[in-house]
Amino acid sequence: MSQSGGLKRSLGLWAIVGLGLGYMTPTVLFDTFGIVTKETHGVVPLAYLVALVVMIFTAISYGRMAKLFPTAGSSFTYAREAIHPKVGFIVGWAALLDYLLLPLVNAVIIRLYMVSLFPSVPGWIWVVLFVAFITGLNVWSLNSTAKVNFTLVVFAVVMIAAFIMLAVVQLSRGMGSGTLFSAAPFYHSGIGFSAVLTGATVVCFSFIGFDAITMYAEEARKTSDVAKAIIICLLIGGGIFLAAGHVAQSVFPNVSGFHMTDDTLPEMALKVGGKFFQVLFMSAAFAATVASALASHASVSRLLHVMGRNGVLRPMRLWGYVSPRRHTPVYATLAVGAVSLLAITPSLELVSSMINFGALIAFTAVNLSVLAWFAVRRRQFRTIKQVATNVALPVIGMAMTGLLWSFLHTDALISGLVWVSIGIIYAVVLTKVTGKRLTELDMDQTVTAEAEEILAAEPRTAPEPRTAPEPAQALATEPRTGQRVLTGV
Repeated sequence: MSQSGGLKRSLGLWAIVGLGLGYMTPTVLFDTFGIVTKETHGVVPLAYLVALVVMIFTAISYGRMAKLFPTAGSSFTYAREAIHPKVGFIVGWAALLDYLLLPLVNAVIIRLYMVSLFPSVPGWIWVVLFVAFITGLNVWSLNSTAKVNFTLVVFAVVMIAAFIMLAVVQLSRGMGSGTLFSAAPFYHSGIGFSAVLTGATVVCFSFIGFDAITMYAEEARKTSDVAKAIIICLLIGGGIFLAAGHVAQSVFPNVSGFHMTDDTLPEMALKVGGKFFQVLFMSAAFAATVASALASHASVSRLLHVMGRNGVLRPMRLWGYVSPRRHTPVYATLAVGAVSLLAITPSLELVSSMINFGALIAFTAVNLSVLAWFAVRRRQFRTIKQVATNVALPVIGMAMTGLLWSFLHTDALISGLVWVSIGIIYAVVLTKVTGKRLTELDMDQTVTAEAEEILAAEPRTAPEPRTAPEPAQALATEPRTGQRVLTGV
């Protein structure tokens, strides 16, 4: 095998934001509108607001850890470094369930779209063509992937803005509640807190994407852009969901007039804008799905790359390989494409029910990582500011994520626990076969002697971060030289 190259720092701030928004798929609000309306008794925007508040606390934790460890491992790296390598493995394994399945979900959605348009063509053909395109573009160049993704996201957002304007016109004509200025979409009689939390758990799926931004840490032109992009992406996405959700709920206070409530997007577009707009809006949903597929495929391939590079997925060490010419993790990207081909047969409901488990594991772990790193390891809890940022914020983030945990669907919980159990069995077998502990496997063997000296010299209980160099920042330039990064201690 030829010498492995390094990931290339080619992404600017807005390219990273675009990848995050593409992953989030802004049009998903309209697809799930009927389900969430029934679940919450007609307060869809309130469910999104609750989920947004939860995500803001978690996004702050992601931003802090991304600055500390600017590598592509995301929650896997943060938990491994701040808590323990074994915890990092479990978190990374659980996150794989989320990240691996989302490209597959997008392929299933595309299959359903195309079969409905061309019923005489077998569905597997569309899956193969779609997966080949997404995988090929991701292998070719992340920069090209980001450009195509950004174009698709802009088109989807423009069409959402058009929907809002058309819906406002329909409201002025007496459709739905007949007014835009009403609190009913957020609160009215008969609303239960448990119903809102259940809805928030469902729409939490819509926000998955801001966290995936951390997967591009080694390809950002400026490492500081990753933390900024996380917040910008979350606020833009949250703003779209709240604005569109409020208008949509005003026009459609309930779903009694819909023939199909499992996917209300086509009927919503038809009712507010007619047949021509329905075609345009469905095209936007198609574009958003392709953008999500591009972004999710790119992000999970980075996670596989890091786990392969660090020896956790030891039988798949090829996943750690980066093409010297393309600067992409070729084999990890191809592996994601192979998994996505499973979209030929499963139903959307079956696959999507398994995704939130991995996301909630990652969210909880990142908040805990902030607490473990700053408050426990560095003892930074001596001032009010330190207590607020290093203790209160991550604890609130974990508590809010815990609320979503308690309302997670049983199918998602069961499938997630089965997946984690498989991971634990894999880890036990791996350590038995290799004769090494997981902590010994979880180590990149290609680091420089200088990096090892910096890591060994770092004091564990320094009262202030400026008293010791940050290991990840010391290694932040490694990808530029083609060297692989070690952030382990």
